[in-house]
Amino acid sequence: MSETSTLISCTGKSTRELAKLPTPPATETHIPIPHAAVVETLVETLSHRHIGVVGDEFAASSDAIEMFGVLDLEAGFEGCRFAIGIRNANNKRFRLAYTVELRVFVCHNLAFRGDYTPVLAKHSKHFSLEDALSIGVDWMQRNFDPMRQQVEHWRVQQLSGEMARLTIYRAFIEGALLEEFLEARFSESL
Repeated sequence: MSETSTLISCTGKSTRELAKLPTPPATETHIPIPHAAVVETLVETLSHRHIGVVGDEFAASSDAIEMFGVLDLEAGFEGCRFAIGIRNANNKRFRLAYTVELRVFVCHNLAFRGDYTPVLAKHSKHFSLEDALSIGVDWMQRNFDPMRQQVEHWRVQQLSGEMARLTIYRAFIEGALLEEFLEARFSESL
């Protein structure tokens, strides 16, 4: 199980068996992209920027039309590593997309969570996978530093154990008081 990414699939998980999945024929306006090509092109684009992949998981729908995956990257900083969530559909249900953050979440029910989504593209006849992923990885790298700075800000703002206990206690008490207030208010209106 990965520390930086979560993939949930009702069809099971498969690692790098994407090349065996069939790709439907193209139409005049929709060009399906083989799932393996999406992943291979992304990994190649990352490697050109000296970003390695240290772990991956992929899942496909039972009809092999939709693919979901997560890639754990070697890029990161002390205690953190970036991850990419990726999805592709060859049935026009959703666009090719990938998202990046220190923690990503991808699910077959279309839950797709990351901090920054640099690629969100339709499978049109003028779409270039290489160009979209190259530009997306460039934008992703530009957002590494702001994400890194946010984590550093959180680290500096850490609460002491005593302050954390006091905050939880106050939230519990104030929440209980709010609940009592709302109950009293509701009963008065009856």
